[in-house]
Amino acid sequence: MSNSPIARLRTLGKVEGISFLFLLGVAMPIKYLAGNPLVVKYAGWVHGILFILFCVALVNVMRTQGWGVRKALKPFIASLLPFGPFLIDRGLKAEQEGAAG
Repeated sequence: MSNSPIARLRTLGKVEGISFLFLLGVAMPIKYLAGNPLVVKYAGWVHGILFILFCVALVNVMRTQGWGVRKALKPFIASLLPFGPFLIDRGLKAEQEGAAG
């Protein structure tokens, strides 16, 4: 596995995306259907920390790869949407391979 800034961004994007889907698809139904709000509390904390780490990784990519705000806006907006990080991963992979080559 590559240890490039874009590779770290891709990995964090996938993990953050999974945590978001877990929060929406598992924790929220448990909260409202089973009356257990603790699942949302802990899943929300994990997701929040992963989101912050994703944002830090994105700023690192901007700094090291020379990305402007416009280019970084797409991954940032995607991270706010369910399935977003997975939809932009192909483009990030191409960008990673282009930066390595």
